Amino acid sequence: MKELRRSAALFYLIPALLLALGAPVRMQAQEHPSAPAEAAHAGTHDMHADSSHLMHADSAAAGHEGEMHEGEGHGAHACHFHADVHEDEYDATGTAFHHISDANVYSIGSFNFPLPCILYAKGHGWDVFSSSKFAFDFYGHGEGRKAYNQYVLDNGAVKRVQDASFPMGQVDLEGFVHIDSLIDGNKKEFAYACYGGQHYLLDAQSTADGGLFGGGMTSFYDFSLSKNVVSMLLITLLLTWAFFSIAKAYRNRTAQAPKGLQSFMEPIFLFIQDEVAKPFLGPKWEKFLPLLLSLFFFILGLNLFGQVPIFGGSNVTGNLAVTMVLALITFVVVTLNGNKHYWNHILWMPGVPAVIKILILTPVEILSIFIKPFTLMLRLFANITAGHIVILSFIGLIFMFGKMGESTGGFLTGTVVSIPLTIFLMAIELLVAFIQAYVFTLLTASYIGAATQEDHDHHAEKH
Repeated sequence: MKELRRSAALFYLIPALLLALGAPVRMQAQEHPSAPAEAAHAGTHDMHADSSHLMHADSAAAGHEGEMHEGEGHGAHACHFHADVHEDEYDATGTAFHHISDANVYSIGSFNFPLPCILYAKGHGWDVFSSSKFAFDFYGHGEGRKAYNQYVLDNGAVKRVQDASFPMGQVDLEGFVHIDSLIDGNKKEFAYACYGGQHYLLDAQSTADGGLFGGGMTSFYDFSLSKNVVSMLLITLLLTWAFFSIAKAYRNRTAQAPKGLQSFMEPIFLFIQDEVAKPFLGPKWEKFLPLLLSLFFFILGLNLFGQVPIFGGSNVTGNLAVTMVLALITFVVVTLNGNKHYWNHILWMPGVPAVIKILILTPVEILSIFIKPFTLMLRLFANITAGHIVILSFIGLIFMFGKMGESTGGFLTGTVVSIPLTIFLMAIELLVAFIQAYVFTLLTASYIGAATQEDHDHHAEKH
């Protein structure tokens, strides 16, 4: 079918846009460290030589509130790797956030596998290497025991040492230190790499969100194939193969009943066509059907892929960078295809007093142009992320009740409670995977339909 072949072709475009537009959310365009980091360095100059690379962020710079707390100098924050520390309590929060985060290692459960790192820093140049250079632990949180060309791997994420005196090449680390501090009333986390008995301040994981999502502007670009990127590429290849195979089956099996994968996909295809595209887009449904099918199957594929533990349980659609780009695609399509009636309705609604238009309606309508894709982004992100976290919380009951192996009775109780709840929630999440893909596609169709609807269609609906 023509629409099916066009939909398959669009699978090459959507991941390309995700990589081109979503990658900068993990990158930066600033030559210098972020403001808190600069302040951190400013606060180190007056400190003792033995602790010149470690400071408490409350004393980051003159003008910031607070002094360095007693005992928080060089010896107060001992260097260690997470895997070397015996934990008496199960860290449910850390485990959950490690699972849903994007990382420069591909983790399946607690097992980590290397991925390609493609990094660039101004004045430093390009570095292309495998994350195995960091000598990270195969089992655990993916902490690198070595630094490479001033880059380190902290909890699975590549970060860069801010101090230019840090040695190049591959060097052994002594561990990491993380300090939560208050700066101007805001809680900030500062990470340090320990080398040669000193603590070196690290940039955050490369982001360009201005701190909106908890990141900041960093001193390097990260073009690496992260866990989420690899998952998207795998799903893209799988769905492209599926679509082209089904299109070939239609050509070779003309006037025959569908079978195999073709029989599974055809009802879904017809559902999107008859229940989403035609009702919302009217006579223009065929033009936008490939986009709607691409969005639906791409989101559905990622949602389902993230629920399979043996594939790594990737949280791709629970990543704001990914959902932002998907929503941006909808925003661009709606904006470019909006007709005269659509823009006239937004900018100068007919039949309404001018004062009301200028003061109330026009600002609200203009604001709605940006609110719609924003809600698309947040809805998909929140629902998928929440599901992952709740499932992990139920699984964590086993370790919490068992007190990390100390209580057999608690372990058995946690298992009896956790397993049924987890299985039930995973069944719910399977339904949510389809619902969220459908809702995103439905709302996209409704926004496009509102933008392309002709004035005479609007009057016909009233009658």
